[in-house]
Amino acid sequence: MQTIRQIAMLRDAIAAFRAAGESVALVPTMGALHAGHIALIEAAKRPGRRIVASIFVNPRQFGAGEDLARYPRREATDSQMLTRAGCDVLWAPAVEEMYPNGFATTISVTGVSDGLDGAARPGHFDGVATVVAKLFNQVRPDVAVFGEKDFQQLAVIRRMVADLDFGIEILGVPTQREDDGLALSSRNIYLDEAERPRAVALPRALGVAAREIGRGGDVATAMAGAHDMLSAAGFVIDYVALVDAETLTEHPEPGRPLRLLAAARLGATRLIDNVAVDMQASA
Repeated sequence: MQTIRQIAMLRDAIAAFRAAGESVALVPTMGALHAGHIALIEAAKRPGRRIVASIFVNPRQFGAGEDLARYPRREATDSQMLTRAGCDVLWAPAVEEMYPNGFATTISVTGVSDGLDGAARPGHFDGVATVVAKLFNQVRPDVAVFGEKDFQQLAVIRRMVADLDFGIEILGVPTQREDDGLALSSRNIYLDEAERPRAVALPRALGVAAREIGRGGDVATAMAGAHDMLSAAGFVIDYVALVDAETLTEHPEPGRPLRLLAAARLGATRLIDNVAVDMQASA
């Protein structure tokens, strides 16, 4: 695996892949890799396809008081994991390479970015859209792979790709979980020994509510139950929301695909999760 830190060298590597008739997949990450990231690499693999993984802790998607300074950085370990997974290129630019002096452009995707985490973390998705657009222009992939755990992020990226005619296939990979159901996340390392067992209340609360709604139960009652489960476990809730799985609008029309999303804090750690609502659950 090549580790590349300059855009000119990255473009040379991509040009060599193209000259050999190979396609390119991009797996964007912020490092601190775990099995969920490796699942993205595995999903990207195809005969004749090269895989580029990026590691860049993007300062533009962290707000005031968020965990930019303490966000885990462990490139040596991440590099070993990517090599074992069969990645071809690690694209690991410095902040100065990504945002050189005088950088003045921001991409904003309205609609899908307005509520949920967009409301809880103002400016977050502008930072996400801007850095992902830059990664797309730097790597110029045929396909880019993202996890469904960051479901709103995935929706923002899909909207941006459609609106700006990037011509890139966006592949969403189902959330990878621990044995007890907790979604894999780089931020899970922040949970202490007392918090970690209680964190599983997040996927459990969503699962219970999603099954109740899928069986035709009262939505308000199911949502109140999720709130109660999370509060009992010690979470401070940012939101629990039932939305249209494509537009992320609340109060979706009958017959539309549904997704239940939540964000909540346990101690100093903010966790997010989501589950699909199967309206055939009663069948």
